Amino acid sequence: MGYLIFVTLLWALSFNLIGAHLAGQVDSYFAVLTRVLLAAAVFLPLTRWRGVEPRFMAGVALVGALQFGVTYICLYLSFNLLSVAEILLFTVLTPLHVTLIDDALERRFNPWALLAAAIAVIGAGLIRYDQLSSDFLGGFLLMQLANFTFAAGQVGYRQLARRYPSAIPLHRRFGYFFLGALVVVLPAWLALGDPDRLPSTDLQWGVLLWMGVLATALGQFCWNKGATQVDAGTLAVMNNLSVPVGLVLNLVFWGSHADLLLLVVGGGLIVASLKVNGLSRRKLPTV
Repeated sequence: MGYLIFVTLLWALSFNLIGAHLAGQVDSYFAVLTRVLLAAAVFLPLTRWRGVEPRFMAGVALVGALQFGVTYICLYLSFNLLSVAEILLFTVLTPLHVTLIDDALERRFNPWALLAAAIAVIGAGLIRYDQLSSDFLGGFLLMQLANFTFAAGQVGYRQLARRYPSAIPLHRRFGYFFLGALVVVLPAWLALGDPDRLPSTDLQWGVLLWMGVLATALGQFCWNKGATQVDAGTLAVMNNLSVPVGLVLNLVFWGSHADLLLLVVGGGLIVASLKVNGLSRRKLPTV
């Protein structure tokens, strides 16, 4: 759980940095490509190539293609169609994707995990509800694709780590993730990127450096490692904890406005959903 809480704080801050300094200013494909290249530069020197199950390597590369490549292209593109409030609102469906994908892979149905995820969705939805724009459908579909691929990636990595245990530590078996992401992101930049919208200020380059080394390299690894240490219900709930955290940071550092009552109520529901999930694990088995 500690890994997930740490990354929640890291990504909540990073999300605000994207909205303030990159969205609408720096080409989306270039921003995602830069993040992948910087993260790969951190992890590839640590990566083991011998003694690792080839199916694990291929699986982690697929996870990277989904969880980062497709997800973050969709996320950055959605900034061109949606407000920050709308984007945060539409991410609240991620826990349901996590729970349903995990249950499908395990060939089971766990109503308690689904209930915990649903409570988290309601809590996050209360926090982020705002007036929707009239032409939000395209952005909504982009965000749902991002939610699905992000959920599929983290559930997939959790399954891979359990199916292929190894004496080699996970951080030595994670570089394949960024190679998989690169397979998606590099062609997208070459085909659709706008070279006239590269970063133009030191601040923008600094934000990209932060995003690549911390939010992407450290954040993706810690999030996926944390996913291997919790059950699917808790993982689903933690996907929404960044909503109240991100909003608090936005209030404190960026001076945005929000309904504090809804923030408290919604945040309380998210915390309660963790409790529901914990009680279900102690009292009733998964069916």
